[in-house]
Amino acid sequence: MTVSLALLVLGLLTAVVAPRLLAATSWREREPVVALWMWQCVVGAVLLCFALAMTFSAAAAWQLVRGHVFASAPHGVVEAYALSASGPWAAVLAVVLAGCGVWTGAMLTREIHRARTRRRQHRAELLVRAPALPGEEPGEERLVVLEGEHPDARWLPGTEPRLVITTAALRRLKGRQLDAVVAHEQGHARARHDWLLHCSGALAEGFPRIPVFAAFRDEMHHLVELAADDMASKRYGRLTTALALVELNEHRGVFGPASSPDAGLPQRVNRLLSPVPRLSPGRRLRLTAACALVPVVPLVVAFVPGLSALG
Repeated sequence: MTVSLALLVLGLLTAVVAPRLLAATSWREREPVVALWMWQCVVGAVLLCFALAMTFSAAAAWQLVRGHVFASAPHGVVEAYALSASGPWAAVLAVVLAGCGVWTGAMLTREIHRARTRRRQHRAELLVRAPALPGEEPGEERLVVLEGEHPDARWLPGTEPRLVITTAALRRLKGRQLDAVVAHEQGHARARHDWLLHCSGALAEGFPRIPVFAAFRDEMHHLVELAADDMASKRYGRLTTALALVELNEHRGVFGPASSPDAGLPQRVNRLLSPVPRLSPGRRLRLTAACALVPVVPLVVAFVPGLSALG
């Protein structure tokens, strides 16, 4: 039971402290891909803490679970965890954590269902506004051009991903600006940013009072756009990508004094126009490796008694 409590405290402490520490980092906007990896490792460590705490609590509460968890372990290892000395709180903790796990799965399922429903609605609208011609076969990454008064471009993920762009966008985007927009949307698709948004949204909606999950959702929405901007700017230049963002979003009033849901766009344009030097490859590698070690900490805490018993 001591290991379960230690894992539970470690998970709660990480969930509270990690968002503050990550928000204080000065390099996350310079290296959004590394920052995305960092957030995934931290959230993965929190979930792993809760999952391991549930497993050891269930093993302490029920002999059947203990037999499966420690089926091949020597007797000394089982004794090191002192599972038989736990009180009735082990069963309560196991049931609560199992309920949280089921709730997380339900939230993720609901988020995926909502996304699929939205995709079906968008595809139905596309069939009405841009019906397939006789003999036309839908292919992968099909480009769909829609009549529209406002410039817009978006990527529809799925089994048949499609790039949707309006005629207004084609009129406003000049030369390589259109290529930069396409590269931006393709960057989202290749990195599967939609799955990051689904997972972060499900965790934030399911556990709104846990700071790390709310911050995870907000940072994912911000960092995936920065990562896609970098993918486009590497191929077509920062100035071209910044001008494409301005042309696509100027009509929304996001660059004026009034606040708007897309208030982050001016910062993205300024970031492209006033670039800060990237971190060195060595530092990026060290940060990536350090982030990968974060989920290892709960495993170390979980296996220390067993390893100590083995000598």
